[in-house]
Amino acid sequence: MIVERTVRSIETSASPEQVFAVASDLANYPSWASAVKDVEVLDADEETGLPTRAQMSVDIMVRQISYVLNYEWDAPAAFEWTAEPSADLKELEGRYEFNELEDGGTEIVYALKVEPAFSLPGFLRRQAEKQIVGTALRELKRAAEASAAG
Repeated sequence: MIVERTVRSIETSASPEQVFAVASDLANYPSWASAVKDVEVLDADEETGLPTRAQMSVDIMVRQISYVLNYEWDAPAAFEWTAEPSADLKELEGRYEFNELEDGGTEIVYALKVEPAFSLPGFLRRQAEKQIVGTALRELKRAAEASAAG
């Protein structure tokens, strides 16, 4: 489990399986996640087909960065990722959890810790983290509900 820097949650009417299906389809992120500009799945698990490594280009408000993420899956309940060190990032760790609600919907929990490799005042980094997490949750909720509706 990562040491969370920013943790937020949101509820959706989509089931955990529906949310997981949208969230685990990394190649489709640019169609619903506004900050994600490009995704290339580099490696996938032979048994599950889930990505184990992917290259992403993301607009983090202060600039656009690219990095490679390594994924660990606990389908359909959760997954987490860590970035390989790069010119843009010292550290990036994230985790999604999909908790079933009594009504069949899902509580989506997103934890993110980002340490950029470029100079950025701490308060700006924390603000960017909060903005990234909040936006990602709202966009994932919208995409999962659209997918669930058919």
